[in-house]
Amino acid sequence: MSEIKTISLPEFTTESGAVFTNLNVHYHVFGQDYQTAPVVLVNHSLTGDSIVTGEKGWWSDIIGSGLTIDTDYYSIIAFNIPGNGTNGDCIERHTDFHTGDIAVIFYKALRQLGIESLYAIIGGSIGGGIAWEMAANYPNYSQYLIPIAADWKASDWIIANTFFQKRILQNSSDPLRDARIHAMLTYRTPISFGRRFERTTNKDLGIFNVESWLLHHGNKLNDRFELQAYIMMNHLLATIDIGRGEKNSNELIQNINAEIHLIAVDSDLFFTPEEDRKTFAQIKPLKENIFYHEIQSIHGHDAFLIEHKSVAAILKNIFIKS
Repeated sequence: MSEIKTISLPEFTTESGAVFTNLNVHYHVFGQDYQTAPVVLVNHSLTGDSIVTGEKGWWSDIIGSGLTIDTDYYSIIAFNIPGNGTNGDCIERHTDFHTGDIAVIFYKALRQLGIESLYAIIGGSIGGGIAWEMAANYPNYSQYLIPIAADWKASDWIIANTFFQKRILQNSSDPLRDARIHAMLTYRTPISFGRRFERTTNKDLGIFNVESWLLHHGNKLNDRFELQAYIMMNHLLATIDIGRGEKNSNELIQNINAEIHLIAVDSDLFFTPEEDRKTFAQIKPLKENIFYHEIQSIHGHDAFLIEHKSVAAILKNIFIKS
């Protein structure tokens, strides 16, 4: 597996005016040499990281040798969102940042690596939101923009859920486990739970299997994630907005030169497909090279991590090896 690398930005000032010196950005490179091959930037989700392929990769069914995003042809770069706890790096002053700042950090890191343009920016969930922010800030930098189960803004529903997550993180005696249990309810659907568990019980624990499954996910996150990192990521999720500062979001999207592929999930209860459909309806008359795709799944928001064949069927027409 590719080893984790670190690039340091000598000085970075957030939009709020906070100054950080020697800001470390940890990342992985997979596949070909990014100096010569087409470069694909992959942005991770809330509790994900830069390990996107290989044995522990969270998207190993999509990215790899001979796969849809082929590491025999493309160079894949994935950054860890600063403050997500990688290499023990957390950010106490999390409110100094919003996702637009993360987009600028990623861009500056890419340019410091000598990467003058990207073939594609792709990301799921908050990673897709950061992809939107990058494209809005640097409209000529990438040939393709592919936000999956994501949006260019945090909707009222996203803000409400991150607010509740913040309350859990502040007030729970077991904050990481409890926050993760609540989050899993937004990432899946009632039908998905029903099909999987059918009200069966875990006889050893004396509880329903759906409860033991939720506890399992709470324990897993608690074992591998820092509380401050989760606080940071939850905060960032609520800040997604290419139109912050009363910018005209439609004009920003229209001015993005990249071919845009919106990929939504029909059952997503978190980043709901209605928001992408609305964006597509508003922008298509203004911008010809924007397209909308919808994955059919019972699994909700997490479908982009589950429905690999459906995702691959959409992406195969974008990641064409010339």
